[in-house]
Amino acid sequence: METRKLGQQGLEVSALGLGCMGMSDFYGSRDETESVATINRALDLGVTFLDTADMYGVGANEELVGRVVRERREWIVVATKFGNVRGSDGSFKGINGRPDYVRSACDASLKRTGLDVIDLYYQHRVDPDVPIEETVGAMADLVRAGKVKYLGLSEAAPATIRRAHAVHPITALQTEYSLWSRDVEDQILPTVRELGIGFVPYSPLGRGFLTGQFKTPDDLDAGDTRRNHPRFQGAAFQKNLDLVAAIGTMAADKGCTPAQLALAWVLRQGEDIVPIPGTKRRKYLDDNVGALDVELSDADLARIDDIFPRGAAQGTRYPAASMASIDA
Repeated sequence: METRKLGQQGLEVSALGLGCMGMSDFYGSRDETESVATINRALDLGVTFLDTADMYGVGANEELVGRVVRERREWIVVATKFGNVRGSDGSFKGINGRPDYVRSACDASLKRTGLDVIDLYYQHRVDPDVPIEETVGAMADLVRAGKVKYLGLSEAAPATIRRAHAVHPITALQTEYSLWSRDVEDQILPTVRELGIGFVPYSPLGRGFLTGQFKTPDDLDAGDTRRNHPRFQGAAFQKNLDLVAAIGTMAADKGCTPAQLALAWVLRQGEDIVPIPGTKRRKYLDDNVGALDVELSDADLARIDDIFPRGAAQGTRYPAASMASIDA
């Protein structure tokens, strides 16, 4: 497995990570047996970078990841997040970046995972009511206390990233990035590269849309939150489906799957980029890892831009309420 460096503080991870969110929440039914098998399969394939958060399954996802990795801990990098607060019933309670909450959230994550230290600790969303200096200052205290190794931010704006990095080195920024979400290319990617911060794209397969597996909205489970996303609704769904069909044609020409082509494109955007495609099934994991063997020439990249130009995806990437916390 190829490895890549995130940031300038010494963190090195597999070139492809595994997003574990869908194993416990948001994307329909759960199958813990298959989820455990998927994580173990990822580790067997050399995927050393696992991504979770305290809000996924209201803590259940951290518990799941922790149970699997503890037996093979020495070479696994576990990233988790705090800041999106949910009630025990799953209801969203808001964003919290207060220093006292940072400390309590970290202790709770350590307890759920059963780990002695969190490798990479992200602020999941920026709290608009708490100066970023206060939040990151509390996160830095966790590093000094030996509870956390490296710090990260998620969906932070360039100015926020700069202010945070001035308090304590930020190792990684996690933000959505894929063929159909490329707005980070304007300011965010240049900012993190200027500061020496690694970039971790989540949803690099467009929440699964870019795989070509969805033909109608009815292909999503009844409880799947993607049904509420504008890109998965109405006329936008069909327009986006047409774009994916064109990617499918190119993938066939390249002898790979649409998912592999989409992931290979993200990987080709820079050695400082480590995408974390999420899956809860081994068959999709194997397909994703196969993207590392897909080589894209400059001509291939130009063809992709022609058939899936920047901004071509229809609809916003989240419902309006969730978009308010993006790029904060």
